[in-house]
Amino acid sequence: MRQAGTNLPKVGQYNRAVVLDQIQLADGISRVEIAELTGLTPQTVSGIVRRLIDEGIVREDGATVSNGGKPRTLLRVNADAGRAVGLHFDPVQLACVVVDLLGRPLVIVQRPTPPDADPARITAAMVELVDEVLASAGVTRDRVLGLGLATPGPIDQAHGMLVAPPQLHSWARVPLKQMLAEATGLPVTLDNDATAAAIGERWAGAGRGVANFAYFFLGTGVGGGLVLGHQVHRGGSMNAAEFGHTSVQPGGPPCYCGNPGCLESLISPAAVVAETRRRLAAGEGAGSELGRLFRDNPTAVDHGVVRLAAASVDRLAAEVIDAAAEWLATVVVNVVNIVDVDLVVLGGHSIRHVETRFQRAVERALATRPLARGIRTVPVALSPLGPDAAVVGGAALVLHATYSPQVSELLSL
Repeated sequence: MRQAGTNLPKVGQYNRAVVLDQIQLADGISRVEIAELTGLTPQTVSGIVRRLIDEGIVREDGATVSNGGKPRTLLRVNADAGRAVGLHFDPVQLACVVVDLLGRPLVIVQRPTPPDADPARITAAMVELVDEVLASAGVTRDRVLGLGLATPGPIDQAHGMLVAPPQLHSWARVPLKQMLAEATGLPVTLDNDATAAAIGERWAGAGRGVANFAYFFLGTGVGGGLVLGHQVHRGGSMNAAEFGHTSVQPGGPPCYCGNPGCLESLISPAAVVAETRRRLAAGEGAGSELGRLFRDNPTAVDHGVVRLAAASVDRLAAEVIDAAAEWLATVVVNVVNIVDVDLVVLGGHSIRHVETRFQRAVERALATRPLARGIRTVPVALSPLGPDAAVVGGAALVLHATYSPQVSELLSL
């Protein structure tokens, strides 16, 4: 059973979102099934569905096979009823996407982030990307529900500000949400990039229909997202699930957050490259392809080289990547012990080509280390959104805010 609806007065919008959520997840469900799953009365469901059809958001499409009774008409989301734009702001790369109402990408464009990282210049580059993807997709602005911006945290949600994002040391309380809304003329939804990616997984990825899951986003840094009881868990400051700043090595390398031995300081692309270069300089690459190619010039090694070498089972590269995967597995076990999720999802561009090495390490840890391992083993999924998880998640922020049931709104009544 998924989100339960309620027949209390003054919650029509919540009930509407509950019904639409069921339709979006099922991609073919009858009115009777919606009523059974949500606890709403058949009359309430019929009224909501009628309005959704009138608005063009939902369409009738086919019918269930009859078992002697009247066939039940199936309902599906009309994917072409609107569009959402997603932007991912990474210190290294900007990405922009247009998706349909099912979260399916129509056009994705990527560009290097302007090197000086000035807020005004970043905003101008984002506007150019938005214009480009809309033109490429043939989408006019009147069809766009909004723009979802996924950025590094921490974020002051109340004021739409980036407070002190990593690798952007000159940024202090930058009102990027307002700047982008004024520059594009679109309503902007802002969230942490890892949380956005988790919402993308819930909407169109491995987390569809999963009540409780933890998403680990491995990009320039390490972030995360939590979905608990079908709701995105953001915490008191709206910056929950900073898995990358879990301290796992006492006395370990200093992290920019001020703590030593954070997961991010051990497995980020910069950390992986530094460890590979250190080992090459120490002469540890003997017999490996990396050692043969870069022994005399370790500084020429970058993260892409290490990942591709590990994927080709280069001994030195595989050892470095596997060590990073074991650090990640330790944090995953801690999260599973604390939150008891039903699924762990791994995604992000920094594990491209070595996804299965990370997945296997986490699976081994979850099979042997959590306290509840004798009851069940939590599965580990690789994000089907892959390196595009954050930008698709940005667009999903718009869809989620517009159409998904938000318990916080219900409780505020």
